[in-house]
Amino acid sequence: MSVQGYRHAQQGMPCQDAWGESHTGPPHARITVLTVADGAGSRPRSQEGARLAVRLATSVFGARLGEREGAPRDAEDLRAQLRDAFLEVLDAFLDGTWALSGDGAGGPADFATTLTVVVLGPGWLGYTTLGDGFVVLRAGEENGEPQFHLLPQPESAGEYGNETTFLSSADAALRVRIACVRDDGIDGIMLSTDGLAQAALSRARGPVPLANRSFAASVLRSLDRPGPDPRADARELEALLLSDRLTALNADDKTLVRAVRTTGGPEGGELT
Repeated sequence: MSVQGYRHAQQGMPCQDAWGESHTGPPHARITVLTVADGAGSRPRSQEGARLAVRLATSVFGARLGEREGAPRDAEDLRAQLRDAFLEVLDAFLDGTWALSGDGAGGPADFATTLTVVVLGPGWLGYTTLGDGFVVLRAGEENGEPQFHLLPQPESAGEYGNETTFLSSADAALRVRIACVRDDGIDGIMLSTDGLAQAALSRARGPVPLANRSFAASVLRSLDRPGPDPRADARELEALLLSDRLTALNADDKTLVRAVRTTGGPEGGELT
């Protein structure tokens, strides 16, 4: 779900975030692609850029990883596949935005957007991110409590912490962060744009952010134990994202993609 931030509502600007999902591969080895993008608020066509990036990512990553025979051989094999997919998305994004800009002087910069992509397979996960989106996994337990893990984020693009890198940036191919996880215990995941960083992440233990366990647990709970009306669950999530409490932390657009594994484990279970 993506919701318009209070600041954009005040300024009469649309929500410039986007999200997407796709599923490929045979039932016994299904590949799920989840992605979020955050268009740069200062760029005139970043809403279109975010939507284009999401469409390209769900298609390209799904095709490259879903059409393979068998699981990746090892982490290096998966990283190579993820990097190739990202570079294909990057090239298509630049070509597409030049075409959309026509005679406009801005070119791809007018469509500037971040991009975060997760590819989930049986027992493994591939992660590709450019910009300030983030991903939290739920995997394992400690003293009976589910554990939440923030995946690595790219370093800041500049001297100031609020600077970020976009698909239209000249150094996008150098700034992208790619990581792999092998863990049969992954049973929940949350992707978000930076509009939820203050709520979903915590720096209570030092400068390196950690997942905010209470927030992650709350947004996954309704998928673990869904109510009788899925629309009511969606409305509840929307109300949370638009709440005064979260708006006070960050007035930007907010996007959240969440999934949990249902019964059956990594071989037979399904991501919802």
